[in-house]
Amino acid sequence: MMIKETSLRRDPDLRGELAFLARGCDFVLPSRFKKRLKSFQQTQVQNKPEKKPGTPLPPPATFPSIPQPLSPVPHVNKVVNAPLSINIPQFYFPEGLPDACSNHEQILSRIEAAFMDIEDQKADIYEMGKIAKVCGCPLYWKAPMFRAAGGEKTGFVSAQSFIALWRKLLNNHHDDASKFICLLAKPSCSSLEQEDFIPLLQDVVDTHPGLTFLKDAPEFHSRYITTVIQRIFYTVNRSWSGKITSTEIRKSNFLQTLALLEEEEDINQITDYFSYEHFYVIYCKFWELDSDHDLYISQADLSRYNDQASSNRIIERIFSGAVTRGKTVQKEGRMSYADFVWFLISEEDKRNPTSIEYWFRCMDVDGDGVLSMYELEYFYEEQCERMEAMGIEPLPFHDLLCQMLDLVKPASDGKITLRDLKRCRMAHIFYDTFFNLEKYLDHEQRDPFAVQKDVENDMPEPSDWDRFAAEEYETLVAEESAQAQFQEGSFEDYETEEPASPSEIGNKGKIATSSLSEKCGKLQSVDEE
Repeated sequence: MMIKETSLRRDPDLRGELAFLARGCDFVLPSRFKKRLKSFQQTQVQNKPEKKPGTPLPPPATFPSIPQPLSPVPHVNKVVNAPLSINIPQFYFPEGLPDACSNHEQILSRIEAAFMDIEDQKADIYEMGKIAKVCGCPLYWKAPMFRAAGGEKTGFVSAQSFIALWRKLLNNHHDDASKFICLLAKPSCSSLEQEDFIPLLQDVVDTHPGLTFLKDAPEFHSRYITTVIQRIFYTVNRSWSGKITSTEIRKSNFLQTLALLEEEEDINQITDYFSYEHFYVIYCKFWELDSDHDLYISQADLSRYNDQASSNRIIERIFSGAVTRGKTVQKEGRMSYADFVWFLISEEDKRNPTSIEYWFRCMDVDGDGVLSMYELEYFYEEQCERMEAMGIEPLPFHDLLCQMLDLVKPASDGKITLRDLKRCRMAHIFYDTFFNLEKYLDHEQRDPFAVQKDVENDMPEPSDWDRFAAEEYETLVAEESAQAQFQEGSFEDYETEEPASPSEIGNKGKIATSSLSEKCGKLQSVDEE
């Protein structure tokens, strides 16, 4: 029924309701009623008498009492001059949480007293070890402290310069990670690059009792230091940025492991980062592949690793730059020793988070962040060809795909993400299925209940890398011992001009110092180039 405009003026009940609605009630009116309401509002405005000065306000109009819903009282925003954040306590401390109880002046007084015991109050890098302990830092912070205070230029650090440095450090950096970054990084840098670790690790090589046998083989210092640096970045630099931040240092065990060097004389007991045995295994594996010993290996060289267990397609992806830095790999088709360290650890420990990311980058051919069924089929094709060449009937891809999807249980159908692989805890089986034939066949022959038991076992055990390195080291030492006995019995006077192999420094850490310096000429010339 259409409502005429005259009825709007004559019906007081309806006028009351409309006036109430016009004051801002949140009722939703039918579209056909809105025009009438708008017309009524305009009429009310036109008929409203102008207010004259001194005229009292008219009494409020009375409307019949109509039950009305309670409407919330509109909130009036008050103008606040002070910023709202002043009441929010600080929760982000990029340089560490300040300690209100620490007495900086007392610490500086102890440092000044320690310098008084040093001749001329000038400390060299070895005496900086005492200063580091007075500062409450591990012993092997002494080289970064020495360099940060300008000792590298003058050969010593004065009490005045070091106290000024440490006062600034205490005021601006409040935890070990932040202090370590400040001491080791370049000026005005807040992160660590690979070359920043060289002075620290050179000091470890020079002074740690577990590495005294390396003093007579300086040409191997750079190999050991490179290995340790790559292992540090492999474990700590979770962002793959090539720069380690204080947050990454805090989340890792690096500073705790560095402090252990002071307490443990056998460096091989510290399997994280610093183990000489692990370096020996890595370097021997590289030496076997580097046929011309120029410290670079080609794609064909890498394919020979572990009797060509890895597929050619995955090796092509490694050399495509998916997981390597620099232009040497892509332009010249050569892999450096540093890149090989990443490859070997990733190949032998596919449960490691960095290894899972390493192989995911290789298998993600189109770089869209997911592994599609096409990419899985692309890598499995070569596995099928190799199995057929060995007389093994491969599983059809459709059947294998069902197994892998049941294994990983991806969150989205038809694609596997990095999160899926990390969550399923079976990434090593998944990767070996698509590009490592030898390990894939081993998994196929293994008891499935044993595999499930390994997944459900939460007890701390040595990592796959630690087990591999221990087994390979024993094998290499046994082979070298047998070879040494054979040479002593049959070729006592035999001499060779070949560059020194790493086996000469491998037998339980004892170097054949008498012949090492004569056999390292070629390696030394490569370094100079």
